[in-house]
Amino acid sequence: MAVPIMVKAQERIISLAPHITEVLFAVGAGPEIVGVVEYSDFPEAAKQIQTIGNSERLNYEQILALRPSLVVAWQSGNGEESINRMRELGLNVFSYEPQTMEDVAESLRVLGELSGHSQQGNEQADLFMWRLHRLKSSYSDVKKIGVFYQLGDEPHMTLNGEHLVSDVIELCGGENIFADAIPLVPRISVESVIRLNPAVIIGPSMANELPEWLEDWRNWPSIDAARQNHLFSINPDLMHRHSPRILDGAEQMCEILDLVRERL
Repeated sequence: MAVPIMVKAQERIISLAPHITEVLFAVGAGPEIVGVVEYSDFPEAAKQIQTIGNSERLNYEQILALRPSLVVAWQSGNGEESINRMRELGLNVFSYEPQTMEDVAESLRVLGELSGHSQQGNEQADLFMWRLHRLKSSYSDVKKIGVFYQLGDEPHMTLNGEHLVSDVIELCGGENIFADAIPLVPRISVESVIRLNPAVIIGPSMANELPEWLEDWRNWPSIDAARQNHLFSINPDLMHRHSPRILDGAEQMCEILDLVRERL
């Protein structure tokens, strides 16, 4: 993750992804944020900041009107076209793409430096790495189990081994059964899940109960996860956002895989 050569404190920052908003608040740059995208809802103060579109569709007029000194973009979420467009408009854009847990710590350091909050950014990064190393040491020698992480239904979709969620699965001693898929977000068939036979199936859910599309796997008892009732959900905000909260999601993931190991 390269930092622009000219680094100075920024007074007017626009965040183009909810996880970027969270990282900026974590390093102490919340008061400098003047614009965010939809679903930037954590921490609570982020809800009061002006919205300038969503991650994929931005309002360039609003962005220019806010006179940002720095725009922080999500490489894959915002896309090259939008990022290049903002640079053509003369905006100072920094984009990055976290793929591992260590990348999240690095984003804390980099955005802390870019926003003029290096000390807090480094402190938060050190805390993140301490928690991460503690988890890694706890799960370095556990029995590996196959995990199917399902994004949703119609069509069935998952994440390959290059996604941060897959890094979380591996951290907890799991093996993403679709790690070798070529697309970052592949569409998969029921038949492929049956063939790969995961020990556990996990999906995102904001509710405290399993979504219906996860419950549907009970109709396929030939899959170990379905037959043994190893169906679980995790709050997507804790798994899909590349922010310090992903460690909270990782701890939940590890607890789920521990429970499954005890039953095997």
